[in-house]
Amino acid sequence: MKHILLTLSCFYFCSAFAQTDIPSNWHTLDLQQDSFYGISLNRAYHFLQQKKIKPNTVIVAVLDSGCDTLQEDLKNILWHNPKEIPNNHIDDDNNGYVDDVFGWNFLGNKNGENLRYAGDERTRIFYRYKEQFSGKKIDSTTLSISEKEQYKLWKQASNELNISTDDELEVAITDMALKAIKKYDKVLKTEMGIEEYTTAYLEKFETKTTEAKLSKYNYLTTVKLLEIDSDEKNTSLISQLEEYVETKRKAIKDKESAPQNYRATIIKDNYNNINDKYYGNSDVTALSPRHGTHVSGIIAAQRNNNLGIDGVADNAKIMIVRVVPEGDEYDKDVALGIFYAVSNGAKVINMSFGKGISPEKYWIDSAVKFAAKKDVLLIHAAGNDYRNTDSIASFPTPYFLNSTVSAHNFITVGASTDPKISNGNIVADFSNYGKNSVNVFAPGVKIYSTVQGVSNYSNLQGTSMAAPIVSGLATLLRGYFPSLTAMQTKEIIEKSVFKPTEIASVYVTIGYESKERVTIQNACSSGGIVNAANAVELAFKIDADNKKNRLLKNKK
Repeated sequence: MKHILLTLSCFYFCSAFAQTDIPSNWHTLDLQQDSFYGISLNRAYHFLQQKKIKPNTVIVAVLDSGCDTLQEDLKNILWHNPKEIPNNHIDDDNNGYVDDVFGWNFLGNKNGENLRYAGDERTRIFYRYKEQFSGKKIDSTTLSISEKEQYKLWKQASNELNISTDDELEVAITDMALKAIKKYDKVLKTEMGIEEYTTAYLEKFETKTTEAKLSKYNYLTTVKLLEIDSDEKNTSLISQLEEYVETKRKAIKDKESAPQNYRATIIKDNYNNINDKYYGNSDVTALSPRHGTHVSGIIAAQRNNNLGIDGVADNAKIMIVRVVPEGDEYDKDVALGIFYAVSNGAKVINMSFGKGISPEKYWIDSAVKFAAKKDVLLIHAAGNDYRNTDSIASFPTPYFLNSTVSAHNFITVGASTDPKISNGNIVADFSNYGKNSVNVFAPGVKIYSTVQGVSNYSNLQGTSMAAPIVSGLATLLRGYFPSLTAMQTKEIIEKSVFKPTEIASVYVTIGYESKERVTIQNACSSGGIVNAANAVELAFKIDADNKKNRLLKNKK
């Protein structure tokens, strides 16, 4: 049952743990001052103010599901393409993308249609190569290099494609919960005379009829079982449940028969040709931008404006690049999204997505190398499968295909939590980990941020929330200390982590089945949780060294 609840809360609602005594900004707090395992952000800003350092603006590209450009806490910090005139239907800057004012949507077409569902990658791979390999005796020694890679991918997809009874059980239970909530919701809306309400509002509402009292009790019991936050609205809850059930049903159906190629009917690009890249449209808010809006707010929601939340960075401009549909992202869109972001001035790129198979990894490798050449830092969520990614990869990864070399401008982030939120743990029990494959941890449970809607906010959880905290920190460092390179910024973030020493907090149970117990020092290469205060102090010293070295070089 816990696995079902994780899937619901982490991947779809991402709302959990409705304790009223947990501050909405706990992830920014300081252990010594506030008794929370946050990133000590206020201490970092205090240090910068004391040093009287003024920041440069840094463009951060959010490769995600899109973003609501009208959200009150984001509209003033969005990147605007300075060379593009809005809505004139002309490619003013001649970059191949018409009216790319806020960024670009690689999941649409010129007619304004947008791709919602893409299925999972293993299903796409299985059916792509089924005719070539299925039911045949394959002698791999006779295959070409490319055919061997295709066969390897197909075997992996084939082995993973067994229909999971857990998946079917999750859908059945969720569908039952959805039908029940809809039934209770109908009664409650009539009783209260309103169409929209939060769980917190319902808890305080005094019902009059017996039917309404029973509906209230059952509604509240159901949402508590699903670990839904008290500020979640009924309309949002039902919408997300419906989306979850629909997506899971499609995924199960796709395993039984070849999935519909929605990409071919909507995007209509030549997927196999990376040079066919001028597809999509400028609608960066398309369809369901909840996830990307939340990620953007964590990084840079406007600070000190008395609205909603304060993002980590006060010097960011968010570039929106839509590459994540419902289901697994396509390697081509991710690669082109990175190329687009780098070419248009981004210095930090956040990637809160991932999958287990990457058939066109060489395209992404090429984009990562391009980003490194242009001194751009990539930050990726480790994944929410509570597994050791030293053994089972979650793509994209910094390790280049068929090479012992890895990218030095790439940070992989696991999700931490606080003992008061997660039963004494400091690493989220859903988070992937790996001594070699995960670099740092950052808060990723009960993270309050912007969601779509002019004034909407919600708690979400996942490594998807941890990565943008690190992206916000990287943006802060690169803006206040502009001499820092992408590699130096990565090293500073890693070397400045906070390493817990308490016995009760050091050992972490990974996964719900308690298959492995590791220390946080062995769960990632840095051994700790990112700390903004430590990072800015270290950056200050390295920035001074950079300036000194530059002076010495100029004298010579």
